[in-house]
Amino acid sequence: MKNVDDLIASAAELADRGLSKGEIADELNVSRETASWLVERSGVSSPEQETEEKAETSGPHDIHVDWSAIGRDSARMTHVARAMADLLTGDGDEVDLTVGIEKAGAPLATIVAQELDTDLGTYAPAKHQWEEGDIEDLGGSFSRNFSQIRDRECYVVDDTVTSGTTLRETIDAIREEGGRPVACVVVVDKQGIDYVDDVPVYSLIDVVRVGRE
Repeated sequence: MKNVDDLIASAAELADRGLSKGEIADELNVSRETASWLVERSGVSSPEQETEEKAETSGPHDIHVDWSAIGRDSARMTHVARAMADLLTGDGDEVDLTVGIEKAGAPLATIVAQELDTDLGTYAPAKHQWEEGDIEDLGGSFSRNFSQIRDRECYVVDDTVTSGTTLRETIDAIREEGGRPVACVVVVDKQGIDYVDDVPVYSLIDVVRVGRE
């Protein structure tokens, strides 16, 4: 995807397939607010109305990250995930579980877990159910098809940090299960976050916004 029009078209397609706005945000690697804006823009009924709306708002302040060139090739993704695992090697001698945040964090976590010789768990965040309103009214869950927390030390893996909300939710969920999150790792950090709730966050790529909004 090269421009906003492509993003709007993709948001419309995903919405037509029945995905929630939170799932659309996850698929497009944008914030929930940006996903809502894209879906709303995709419903414009006429060019005149579209022109008026463009005059009213320039859209949310966000950065779209498209890492599909990595995700669609298993060899490339393996190389990237190995680099992510390398970022984690200095944290935790007793870590025996890697938790991938669904959806995109799970395949990355699978390779990280293999590299670091840990078990694998996955967490589905609350945003996958989100449409509008307060996301705190919703809840995420750990998949029973993978390893459970059971008071273990954990690494957390995701593809992109947009606001840090999903990482914070996952960390809280691990702690509620008695686990101890030792470190997080992502491909791209759009916020420049070093820690989330005292847990270090490592990234292969940091995005720095230059200029005034």
